[in-house]
Amino acid sequence: MSTELINKALETAEETKAISFGKDVNKDTGPMFAEQFPGSKVLVVADENTYAAVGDDVVASLKAANVEFADEPYIFPGTPTLYGGYENVEILREAIRPYENTVVVSLGAGTLNDIAKLASGELERPYINVCTAASVDGFAAFGASIAKDGFKITRSCPAPVGLVADVDTMVNAPARLTATGYGDLIEKIPAGADWILSDELGIESIDPYTWSLVQGPLRESLANPEGTANGDEDAIAKLGEGQIMSGLAMQAYSSSRPASGAGHQFSHTWEMEGHGLDWEPPLSHGFKVGVGTVASCAMWEVFLSMDVEDFDVEKALSKVKSAEQVEADVRAILDPRIQDEAVKHSLGKRMEGDALVERIELLKEKWPTIKERCTEQLISAQEAMDMLKAAGAPHHPELIKVDWDRFRETHFKAQMIRPRYTVLDILTDLGILDEVVEKLFSPEGFWGQHQHPEA
Repeated sequence: MSTELINKALETAEETKAISFGKDVNKDTGPMFAEQFPGSKVLVVADENTYAAVGDDVVASLKAANVEFADEPYIFPGTPTLYGGYENVEILREAIRPYENTVVVSLGAGTLNDIAKLASGELERPYINVCTAASVDGFAAFGASIAKDGFKITRSCPAPVGLVADVDTMVNAPARLTATGYGDLIEKIPAGADWILSDELGIESIDPYTWSLVQGPLRESLANPEGTANGDEDAIAKLGEGQIMSGLAMQAYSSSRPASGAGHQFSHTWEMEGHGLDWEPPLSHGFKVGVGTVASCAMWEVFLSMDVEDFDVEKALSKVKSAEQVEADVRAILDPRIQDEAVKHSLGKRMEGDALVERIELLKEKWPTIKERCTEQLISAQEAMDMLKAAGAPHHPELIKVDWDRFRETHFKAQMIRPRYTVLDILTDLGILDEVVEKLFSPEGFWGQHQHPEA
């Protein structure tokens, strides 16, 4: 484990000013708070589980640093598991509001951190996060993944001013949280290919700095899935390092583009449909993302097996749907709560006429470079499946109770819900998304050969 990468990235971070990452660093919370917010009061925010993990140590550290407490810690119930819904943001925001000159210290990694981040952001107040598990990459990122009116998106708000990430705490976290962190991080591999594609087609250029923050440490962070599953300290430390770097990249880019591609859109689709929200604990973001990663890698394999001759301009033009038909398709397939937003995104990406011809001709021109760069970037769908399985994370839709027909349909839904350009969109532009999905689910295709999870 090395903090060199993190410290270097921190020098250019827009919002985060201090990170303490390593062993026995929960005690750094008090000195960090006192340095960043001299004269301010603190309100510790946790749920019963995260407070049990680090609460006493954090409170003791704050007291030792002579930080004044605005009140006793604000603690959400531990059961049922806290959900990242906007209603909980409103509850916490109104609980914080009366305390003047007060900064929140949140104890958590995913949901609790996102709730505290957005609640603080809406009050235009900074906050510090104490990470309790290597479960997600968002604890160091700008924005909070919060559901409102059935639509879960990254809502804009500042990243934490300070972050404390103790390796021993991460190692001792429940194994399912570590596995969900692995599922979240592995999607950065095909997400990188999605960004390369977008870059080469002149849609969204790669920013070399933020690319390096994510992709630089990524392979090493994912290199030991068995160790991750077994609680190996070095493996989990490297996983945590990769997550922090990914969060700093999103912060620097003011977007999740460096860390999120088509695989995440599978997860977001299921989240918007409420899949697994009524489980206890709820189905995690990273578990859904992991399955989406395999799906994304499988689509990329089919796409990269094509030749320039397969990119038929006349066929693409003939398959273009009218704006009215695009809207009708969205409304026919998606939950009513998310249709309006998805219609906006789908129509925004729709191409026709000369613009579509230009895109496909550019694809043909750039194909050798795209193929080379993306092949170097990607892993196979089978390798992604094997890595997730070794890490103890779901690697097949059946393992997250998504049935076969629904999984197949998600390949089309996922293209509709975001404006971000991914492999889903180039296949749509070419008029072959349905053909690619058909191939993947045919008896000789990847999913045709993996109808059930491997033992």
